[in-house]
Amino acid sequence: MWKKNGINRVSLGVQSFFDSDLVLMNRSHNSKAAINSIKKIKNNFNNFSIDLIYGIPHSSFDQWKKNIETALQYDVPHISTYVLTVEPKTALKKLIENKKIKEVKDTDQKLQFEFVYDLLTKIGYSNYEFSSFAKPGYECKNNLTYWKREKYIGFGPSAHSFDGTTRKWNISNNQKYIEKIKVNKLPQESETLSEIDILNETIMIGLRTSDGVDLESIKFKFSNLNLDNLIKQIDHKVRVGALIKTNNILYPSKDYKFLTDGLASDLFLSK
Repeated sequence: MWKKNGINRVSLGVQSFFDSDLVLMNRSHNSKAAINSIKKIKNNFNNFSIDLIYGIPHSSFDQWKKNIETALQYDVPHISTYVLTVEPKTALKKLIENKKIKEVKDTDQKLQFEFVYDLLTKIGYSNYEFSSFAKPGYECKNNLTYWKREKYIGFGPSAHSFDGTTRKWNISNNQKYIEKIKVNKLPQESETLSEIDILNETIMIGLRTSDGVDLESIKFKFSNLNLDNLIKQIDHKVRVGALIKTNNILYPSKDYKFLTDGLASDLFLSK
């Protein structure tokens, strides 16, 4: 039905091929269902992606390695890998606070990221964005729209939209959303980004993607801002080996790639 209606790409939230991980994360599927779904999708679509999560409490490095090997067994053309974020007011957060589950160390998460990065890039996948690995030609257009700060429109509860300077997001409550739509009101909030906000986003996105941060472009686009401190911070991080500058394009070094978001925040300008 999806294929007949023009859908040409499917993204599947596998998260893990181990039932113990899925139970811990309160997922509604099991590993058998995930594998069966991959097989069904593979029989109908050439272009598909799966999401996997690493840094899961009580899950070993060997299990993470097995997760990647299982994905490769099905020749998945696009793999997204996300580090587990323990959100406030969740069951997992409470279990960690009550010391019933031990939180994973950053160093262990870093090792798991470096393993998947080394393995997938070695066999031909492009790490075109920090969390995204794709075979040539299978980069996600949806992802690229976000990471290039291009315009997009989101429909439905919780959906986000962006026009280049203003971000809008619909309320998440399904019933309230429907009630507002029935009376021709779009229930959403919004924020308009300042020039500093846009600069900080440009830095963050550039460091997360294979395009890097174009320093000449930044100097041209944000000439109204005082960039002296930014340049000093960049020079310092290049000297200590955290950042690499090639042809005036800035990238995180391999040893610091896992710390990309932290590096970006160090470079942010304050309002």
